[in-house]
Amino acid sequence: MSGTCAACDCELDENPIKVTVGGNTVEVCCDDCAQALREADASQAQASGH
Repeated sequence: MSGTCAACDCELDENPIKVTVGGNTVEVCCDDCAQALREADASQAQASGH
């Protein structure tokens, strides 16, 4: 039913975590992947802001 984690490509369970990255909502498998995507998104936004 669910797909795969946007960060690590693991199979998602029935309760994926939704994270907004670059204006798009993606689903991840755990808090660690969610945090990694948030940090990557913040770095990208900061880099393009300069």
